[in-house]
Amino acid sequence: MHRTLPVASSPVRDLLALTSRPEVISFAGGLPAPELFDLDGVRAAYDLALRDRSVLQYAPTEGNPALRALISARLTGRGLPTPDVLITTGSQQALALVATAMLGPGAVVAVEEPTYLAALQCFQMTGARVVPVASDADGLVPSSLREVVAAEKPALLYLVPTFANPTGRTLTAARRAEIADIAAARDLWIVEDDPYGELRYRGSAVPALASISDTTIYLGSFSKVGAPGMRLGWLRAPADLLRTLTIVKQAADLHTSTVDQAAAASYLAHNDLDAHITRLRAEYGLRRDAMIAALPSAVPDGTTWSDPDGGMFVWLRLPGDVDSAVLLKEALRHDVAFVPGAPFFATTPDHSTLRMSFTSNTVDEIAEGMARLAKVLG
Repeated sequence: MHRTLPVASSPVRDLLALTSRPEVISFAGGLPAPELFDLDGVRAAYDLALRDRSVLQYAPTEGNPALRALISARLTGRGLPTPDVLITTGSQQALALVATAMLGPGAVVAVEEPTYLAALQCFQMTGARVVPVASDADGLVPSSLREVVAAEKPALLYLVPTFANPTGRTLTAARRAEIADIAAARDLWIVEDDPYGELRYRGSAVPALASISDTTIYLGSFSKVGAPGMRLGWLRAPADLLRTLTIVKQAADLHTSTVDQAAAASYLAHNDLDAHITRLRAEYGLRRDAMIAALPSAVPDGTTWSDPDGGMFVWLRLPGDVDSAVLLKEALRHDVAFVPGAPFFATTPDHSTLRMSFTSNTVDEIAEGMARLAKVLG
């Protein structure tokens, strides 16, 4: 008998097909702006990498040694001392490896409510039971976590603590410290997913949870600050767990693309990634501001929304008894799109919510898209 698991397709992935028409202004996908890719730098990095034929060969599961060293040094410089990392095929694979190694049918994983949709899919694939933890404007609520840990005894807590997907919220430093204490007292592993942390447009950086918690697995990605098509991520964990996860990866795919890793190592060695990120912050910050400024005239009275300090997303809750999935159908008829919020909830969906991304459209496109949206929501 074949075992199948009830894992739904991602509505974000499905929406990409619906919004592929050029006339549609899409706030749906959390996509970086392609016109801001460092095409010249990436092209030169591949050219340099391909001077060595070995980059077309099989390679160690752990990843390119030069790339691992460069990423470890970069994380250390950002206040997260890192002796080594495991290179993965995007941070999504890193999450899948953790789920495979640490979860199984009947295991419990706690998640912030709402949370990253593809993480829910990943946990469902293992047969684990997902339990929500309440959140507010300051991120996950520690008192709710204490209740969930006491009642459910989860094996993992999954968080996107900085500029969360889908809400854009950032977990405060005080709450990070409290959550680290809870995890230490309960032998609870934390998975800290941090693909957006360097995309800050205002305020000061908050230390990573992994910098104050020895039971935190830290996931990073090149997708949001480099190029998602390279499919490069990394995983930082205690040495014993890192070895285990390396074996799991070996069984999954032997290793991540050798040539892409070599190109990334070349890029980091010969380019100023911080300068590139500074350019991204400047442009994305303008786009964030444009969306926030347009919201009051685009949504009905009583609507609430997040006001993110960085990242890619704004999270909205509409007033009254509405279903954003129904509104999306009307929005598509006006050539504008967003993501309904319900699928981001582990258990009890809030159908009045929706997520919008501001990064992949120019300021002018955002203004036009919000004007179209006003005809649907206003």
